[in-house]
Amino acid sequence: MAKEKINFEDEQVRLCYRHTTSHIMAQAVKKLWPDAKLAIGPAIDNGFYYDFDMEHKLNDQDLLKIQKEMKKIIQANYPLEKFVLPREEAVELMKAKGEVYKVELIEDLPEDETISFYKQGDFVDLCAGPHMEKTGQIKAVKLQSVAGAYWRGDSSRPMLQRIYGTCFPSQKELDEYLAKLEEAKKRDHRKIGKEMDLFALYEEGPGFPFFMPNGMIIRNELENFWKTEHRKRGYEEIKTPLILNEHLWRTSGHWDHYKDNMYFTKIDDEDYAIKPMNCPGSLLVYKRKMWSYRDFPVRMGELGQVHRHELSGALHGLMRVRTFTQDDAHIFMLPEQIKDEVIGVVKFIDDVYKMFGFTYHIELSTRPDDSMGTDEEWETAETALREAMEFIGVPYVVNEGDGAFYGPKLDFHLEDSIGRTWQCGTIQLDMQMPQRFDITYVGPDGEKHRPVMIHRVIFGSIERFIGILIEHFAGKFPLWLAPVQVKLLTVTEKFTDYALKIAQQFEEAGLRVKADIRNEKIGYKLREARNERTPYICIIGEREVEAGNLTVRSSKAGELGEMFPGELQEKLLQEIADKSI
Repeated sequence: MAKEKINFEDEQVRLCYRHTTSHIMAQAVKKLWPDAKLAIGPAIDNGFYYDFDMEHKLNDQDLLKIQKEMKKIIQANYPLEKFVLPREEAVELMKAKGEVYKVELIEDLPEDETISFYKQGDFVDLCAGPHMEKTGQIKAVKLQSVAGAYWRGDSSRPMLQRIYGTCFPSQKELDEYLAKLEEAKKRDHRKIGKEMDLFALYEEGPGFPFFMPNGMIIRNELENFWKTEHRKRGYEEIKTPLILNEHLWRTSGHWDHYKDNMYFTKIDDEDYAIKPMNCPGSLLVYKRKMWSYRDFPVRMGELGQVHRHELSGALHGLMRVRTFTQDDAHIFMLPEQIKDEVIGVVKFIDDVYKMFGFTYHIELSTRPDDSMGTDEEWETAETALREAMEFIGVPYVVNEGDGAFYGPKLDFHLEDSIGRTWQCGTIQLDMQMPQRFDITYVGPDGEKHRPVMIHRVIFGSIERFIGILIEHFAGKFPLWLAPVQVKLLTVTEKFTDYALKIAQQFEEAGLRVKADIRNEKIGYKLREARNERTPYICIIGEREVEAGNLTVRSSKAGELGEMFPGELQEKLLQEIADKSI
């Protein structure tokens, strides 16, 4: 077979490739278990799956058998041939094959629909396509796991077995992807969070994280950094209540557009909501007084806790929770200040992400179907964001229909140390809420005018950003964030006094230090300190006490040799001040 170059960068090619592989897997399953009933088998991000209804309970050994059978189908190089049938004939064909789920899918289609099928060898599947031309084009496949999935996501319907897999045009690309998955497993923030005693999630509050003392150190450092950087850039900090009444949420539009994601309560027989967003509170703060055009821009920052109802199946550590703290800011400005303010926020976000070693790309998300406002207002807002991006000269892609219900936005997708992307920062331009809350300022003509509003976050949420940082750094945080910055390990108990004296000196200098003076072997203490991912570990034995120094090991640079306590202290304080990564 001639070697063929497949452009896997092209999204359509990737979808065809993955979808074809799911059909090959279905053919293999039917060959091994002829009584298996086929449900659906789509391409998904990073791979594909197929759902089967079958008596046999699939296990890891079965996945290897299926893969072996798939290899035969690939080597046979069957063409994928499309054919169409009228609805009734399509139903009869699937009934004859005993494919009850396919019959249901066809019967849900319109009466006059022409139904398409794809055939490869002796295998036929209901499918809209498209597909690759031949099974032999599929080169490298890995079946990864089996999970339960209700037919059509309905818990009253049969539970099916879903096989997940991935595929690539070469074994090298597949191996690289699997290695990345293994690395991601090692970096899982839930695993590292437990090992480092940073946070916990309990059955008593699913989706509501508890932060432990070590986690609070990281959280407080991030929040203090946030406050300092915002003060430098002319933001004032505010705090708004967690619970506000129904009238406010009707005014903001959340009651109509976001109600399914909100929690509610009653106070004095009146309906209240626990806030899912901070913006309505900021608008009330704005309305407390009359503003002049000379006051603009007005920049209000808030580390505001919000609550959103997420389905239990969607919850994932700190990455998807039901309560989190948004590092929100709302900027009120004159229409002619939009470009400068957007540029200022983009540069602010750039400074923060670069400090953590993240690269990122930007998406401009435009008007969604469920939106407020006129075509003209949306056009004005989207044009303003485009012009700001073009002025800065940073490339961006357009994400059609993914804006907020009140305005278009710029989304910042940062890339971590193993190449995964996370959507964190957002700049949303809003001309709707200023109207809905009837906020104004007095212009140079003495008349009242309507300001423009920007909603923006940089971390996105403190909780999720901590989760991302844990995985990005694999728990080896920059020194300024590390819960314990330096650990002193005594070789025997007789060096306790020296260790405690150095610990006190470091603490007074503002370092977070622990002295391990337990009567344990030094090898054991060292392993424990390394597992805790302590940035600097110092050994104290007879030689160190006599010389008045420390033997220092860095988690990043390795052995640093002997250093005097004052010398190490100065080095660490400088590293913290520089916020080095």
